[in-house]
This record gives sequence, structure tokens and C-alpha cells, in this order.
Amino acid sequence: MWISVLGATFATADDWPRFRGDNGSGISDSSDIPSEWTESNYRWVADLPGRGNSSPVVWSEHVYVTAAKDAAGQRYLICLDKSTGEELWRAEDGFAKHKTHKNNSFASSTPAVDDDHVYQLWHSTEATSLIAYSHGGDEVWRYELGGYKHGQGGATSPIVAGNLVVVAHDHKDDSYLLAVDHRSGQPVWKIPREGKRACYSTPCVRKTDRGSDEIVFVHCYEGVIGVDAASGKQRWHIDPFGRESQRALSSPIVAGDLVFAGSGAAGGERHLVAIRVEDQGGTATASEAYHLTRQSPHVPSPLVIGDRLYQWNDGGIATCCELSTGEVIWQKRVGGNFFASPIAIGDRIFNIDTTGEVVVIAAADDFKVLARNPMGESSRASLATSEDVLFIRTDTKLFAVAGK
Repeated sequence: MWISVLGATFATADDWPRFRGDNGSGISDSSDIPSEWTESNYRWVADLPGRGNSSPVVWSEHVYVTAAKDAAGQRYLICLDKSTGEELWRAEDGFAKHKTHKNNSFASSTPAVDDDHVYQLWHSTEATSLIAYSHGGDEVWRYELGGYKHGQGGATSPIVAGNLVVVAHDHKDDSYLLAVDHRSGQPVWKIPREGKRACYSTPCVRKTDRGSDEIVFVHCYEGVIGVDAASGKQRWHIDPFGRESQRALSSPIVAGDLVFAGSGAAGGERHLVAIRVEDQGGTATASEAYHLTRQSPHVPSPLVIGDRLYQWNDGGIATCCELSTGEVIWQKRVGGNFFASPIAIGDRIFNIDTTGEVVVIAAADDFKVLARNPMGESSRASLATSEDVLFIRTDTKLFAVAGK
């Protein structure tokens, strides 16, 4: 592991600290990112030491991204200077190459970051590790979760919720939900799961009526639950997806009193459920507000902008719905195949298809494709932004795109 000493890091309003940014919402504060660009808009392009499906995250002046060299059995957490793309350090972690899905990678988990550390989850059939690194690249602590027993490999990502680092370790055997102290790596709570099915959904946080944090977890067969972050006690549960063969791959988001959660199958029915959560003092109840299946996504996560719900499915069909009812306003074919989840920049929606083409559409009641930007290399990683810069991760490169 090569280390350099960096100064103290403090949060800014432009951080993108986890998969899909603030609370997984996919909403960017940037405004001057262009819809269409050429190479003249590249602030920098960084070569990565291997492949990966993980997304970049941003904290203060640093960008963090992962990559893996499959044949060499090496995985890397890489820290880049946000302004220049210069590599500041990389942390290496070895692994034994194992079976994984052809669309997966050995670097699919997106890091999470806070003022103190960068948190990386490395899945492996023999030993899965949650590791905290300082912003200077030193390993601070490591928590061993046990092997990840599923032939398609791992892909879920950790999140930071207050003083906790939270992981959904859902797979075939010894499944559980975990929260560890962000400073020490010591477990705070651990909730056993039945382990019926591997799911890759990354959790999010819901604020209760008392202002406390509640962690929302999604599983195809265990349903959707809200867990009190401090105690690990379940506050509510709903089981909306049925029992046909499926997986929960997309990640939940919160919009007002609604939680949106998805599950489905590549070749079968796909569900996106709007769940209304009502707090009742120390407890809560959850009920299904509406349930969408027509052209709902399997892997990409949903997006809420104002009073509209947007879905962007794996086969390149985008849908705009009325947020309160789920009524479809439009449903149009964008084209392409998508594993990445859409993000919103102002009144525009950006997503990247598997060929590496970034498609931009209007977030409006009239469907309109604004631009198509080929990046020249395949991608399955969701986009990130910070300070009017768009970060695009392809198989072996990271691009920083900005206005002229």
C-alpha cells in the first residue's frame, strides 16, 4: 500500500459521499454541467489500474474510486485530486479470483465517506471485509463479515448514518444487517436474516417525526423494513414483492412520507412500490400507496424530482409518473441497455448505458432527449457530481467533465 500524508478533510456542500450521492437520492446541487460535451470539456481523464462497476464518490478535494485487476488478484481503493485527477494514494487488497456474473466485477461496491474515513466493502467467497481508511490512505480498522456465498458475486455498498457504518449482508448463508461504529469498527447491532436470496440493494436513511435516523433495507423475500439506527430495533415492515424468483437490486429512496423500493427478475416481473410510512411516537406503520410493474427497472434505482417520479429501466425505457399517485405521464424508449442509475442535475436527467453513452433527457412533462455523449468505453457505473463537475467512470477510466 502506497501512502501519502494529506491534510485534514472537512465536508462541503458539494460532497457526493456514497452511491448516488446524498442519501442515495441521485439529486445533484450542480447547475453548470453541460448537457453535451466534447473532449475540450474534459477537466482531466485518469487511467484506472483495473476494471470495476463501482461509482466514484467525492469528499472535499478528493475523489475516491475502486478498481480490480482480475488476473493479478488485486483490488484498489484510489484517491485522486478532484481538481487535477492526480493520484494521491492507492490502498491495495488481495483476493482469490472467484466465480461472478459476467455483468458483475470484482470492484462493484461503491465506497462511502465521511469527515474521518473512507469505507470500502470488498466481497469475496472466502472473506468479505469492511475496511476504514484515513483520508491519507492508512488502514484504521477492518471488520470481517465472513464469506459472500453467491455465485454472481457481491455488489451492495456501505453507507454512513451518523456515527454508524451500515451494511446489508444479504446472500445465501449467514445473512445479516450490520451497523458498526465509524471510528472504531466495533459492532453496534447485528440483525440476522434468513438468507433465502442474495440481494444487492444499498440502504438509505429516513428521518422520523422525532428527528431520529431510521435505516431502510430492501430484500425481495424479507420485504422492506425500517430499523431504528441507534438501537437496531425494527420499527416497521412490509412484504410487497411476492415470491416469484427475483432479487432486490435497485436501491431505495425517500421522498416525503413515501419510501420507494424495487425488486424483480431479469426475465420476469419487476416491481417498484411506493410505501407510505406513518410515525406513531416510538413506532411506525407502513402501507402500500401504489405498486408499479409496467416497464419498471430491475437494476437502476428510481429518481424523484419535485412532484414527479422517474424510472429508467434496464432496457432503456424511461417513465415519468405523478409522485402522489403513480399515474404515468409519459413512457418513452431512450434506447440502450442500462445498469447505472439515473441522476438529476437541475431540470435534466443523466444516465450512462453499457456502451458508455451518457444520455441526457429533460425532467419535464414532455419527453425530450437533450443529448447523447459517447465516452468510447463500456460502463456499468452510476455518475457522480461535485462543484459543477460530472464524474464518469468507464471500465478503465475516470472522466471529469465541466463547462468551458
